Amino acid sequence: MFKYVKFTNYPINIKKKNLKMAKYLLTQFGGANSELAAALRYFSQKFNMPDEYGKSLLNDLANEELGHCEMIATMVHQLTKDATVKELEEAGLGGVYAEHKKGTYPTDANGVPFTVTYFSVTGDPLADIMEDMAAEQKARAVYENLIDLADDEDVIRVLLFLRQREIVHFNRFQELFNYYKKKGY
Repeated sequence: MFKYVKFTNYPINIKKKNLKMAKYLLTQFGGANSELAAALRYFSQKFNMPDEYGKSLLNDLANEELGHCEMIATMVHQLTKDATVKELEEAGLGGVYAEHKKGTYPTDANGVPFTVTYFSVTGDPLADIMEDMAAEQKARAVYENLIDLADDEDVIRVLLFLRQREIVHFNRFQELFNYYKKKGY
């Protein structure tokens, strides 16, 4: 069913440790507007799309979003790789260390754990796609905020790539919305 390719959609090679940035990035791993929320939203919604076009699009984007989760987790790992416990504590990641050591656990930047209440599945194709467009715009805005917080070109390049994918996804959902609206759904 899947062919796993052992590299991310965009090369990630962060050389400098930055625990604060790692903490900020957690929001795109498990926050309200995260890649995980998008992946689960689209996967859950696909079953109620009225045709294969919609089901396939949501399935494809759900899988791409899981790839983005892998990218964010890779970035967090590279940013924290050689950090000491003391450094993690000083960066506000002591609680994360206590629960998960250096494991990447789905939370936002404030440590609030992921919850499925971050998204909705209505069963109405137009309502769900409208939510998907809004989700892509919110994720784009979060990436722009993260870019503002970043000072490492290795981090910024990846964030710019991920931001651009949010725009592409928004456009694909807009096309699907218009297609379904024209068909009278």
